[in-house]
Amino acid sequence: MGKKLYEEKTEELVQPILNRMNFELVDVEYVKEGSTWYLRVYIDKDGGITVDDCEAVAREMNEILDREDFVEDSYVFEVSSPGLGRPLKKEKDYIRNKMKNVEIHTYRPISHEKNFSGVLKDFDEKTVTIENDTGEIVFEKKDIALIRQALDF
Repeated sequence: MGKKLYEEKTEELVQPILNRMNFELVDVEYVKEGSTWYLRVYIDKDGGITVDDCEAVAREMNEILDREDFVEDSYVFEVSSPGLGRPLKKEKDYIRNKMKNVEIHTYRPISHEKNFSGVLKDFDEKTVTIENDTGEIVFEKKDIALIRQALDF
């Protein structure tokens, strides 16, 4: 099994827990940081996730992960809030952020720029459209390294 399969299997196993608790699954990631592997589940709910919410999901999920034992490497399991600067990954993330300010960072320069911001006007399977002071800009999703809600402090 590889990274993608670990993430998909974890999503499949955690979803019933989240459904029962009325939490939203934002993302699952299996990443190596330094010499340690992390299996992370990001969750959310209306009003925000608390530490107690994360602990409740982690407690139930740890039992399932121990029983299923499908990850070959040793790893640390974490349940977390996605945070304010979370990337837009799934369709529901785009829907939630439509008509809001977003930041886009591209893999390579487009018109000599790699960083853009503007109002998320539209999106589909392959493109994202924002509007800023210069007008509308359409990006191919494959060219976007990161897209997230712009944070104004």
